Amino acid sequence: MTATTLHPAAAPAPGPAPGKGPAPAKDTAGTARDLLLSAIAPASWGTTYVVTATLLPDHRPMLAATLRALPAGLILLAFVRRLPRGDWWWKTAVLGTLNFGAFFPLLFFAAYRLPGGVAATLGSVQPLAVAGFSTLILRQRPVRAVLVAAVAGTGGVALMTLTAKARLDALGVTAMLTATALMALAVVLGRKWGRPAGATPLTLASWQLVFGGLVLAPMTLLTEGLPGTLTAENLAGFTYIGVVGTAAAYTLWFRGIERLAPTSLSLLSLANPMVATIAGFVVLDQALTAPQAAGFAVALGALVAGQTIAGRKR
Repeated sequence: MTATTLHPAAAPAPGPAPGKGPAPAKDTAGTARDLLLSAIAPASWGTTYVVTATLLPDHRPMLAATLRALPAGLILLAFVRRLPRGDWWWKTAVLGTLNFGAFFPLLFFAAYRLPGGVAATLGSVQPLAVAGFSTLILRQRPVRAVLVAAVAGTGGVALMTLTAKARLDALGVTAMLTATALMALAVVLGRKWGRPAGATPLTLASWQLVFGGLVLAPMTLLTEGLPGTLTAENLAGFTYIGVVGTAAAYTLWFRGIERLAPTSLSLLSLANPMVATIAGFVVLDQALTAPQAAGFAVALGALVAGQTIAGRKR
């Protein structure tokens, strides 16, 4: 089985005085440091499959989604000790639903109905979805060469993850494409809205994780209920995906949203299936075929080329 996503706060950005209005997203080309820090997020999401397969309870996707979002959000909220104000209540509701409340259930639904390779390939079209939303919402036309790199990246992921036995399921495909589109829309809206003056990416992560977790909790109780017991391995797995794969990863991801162009940021999502493939090879002793190695090289080349071209154009 091929993997796919299941799936330090920055200093406050300068802006108007508190209560005077939101601080807009930074209009910068992004530095190498910004790219590397942002890439940590999809790279960490690529390890989720291995953690799920080895540490988490079987057949508990909604429980994993809820415990991934809500505890991390509450801990971060207790740390930042700040609630949304004004229109950031409804903006948080929108972004929290897109990133967590709706994205996670659709993703898990697709994971149960599609092979991992098909889901990974469908998820890799996110840069193209981001480019479309950027044109519609931000009025930013993506560089043609960057779009070519995004298409090449999808092709590389397909080589890396698809097998001859891959089957398609209409509902699963629809769910995965919808989940990918929702996350792409969240990236563009996050870029458009920026963040409130004095708030940090850690603050935004706490708000959205709590809201998304509150949406997921009743769905989990209705569909799966509470587990009878949790082992030490289960707790270790939930701690990892909550702290590393969620709290830290989404803080860095939201930081990247305001510092990088949307299409440039979304190209980093190619790191997800690449890391998942490596993790499966190293940890789960999965075979790495010649087409997979070629696909990995194509996806890596597309990621690097896309970032280089985007940086030069900006």
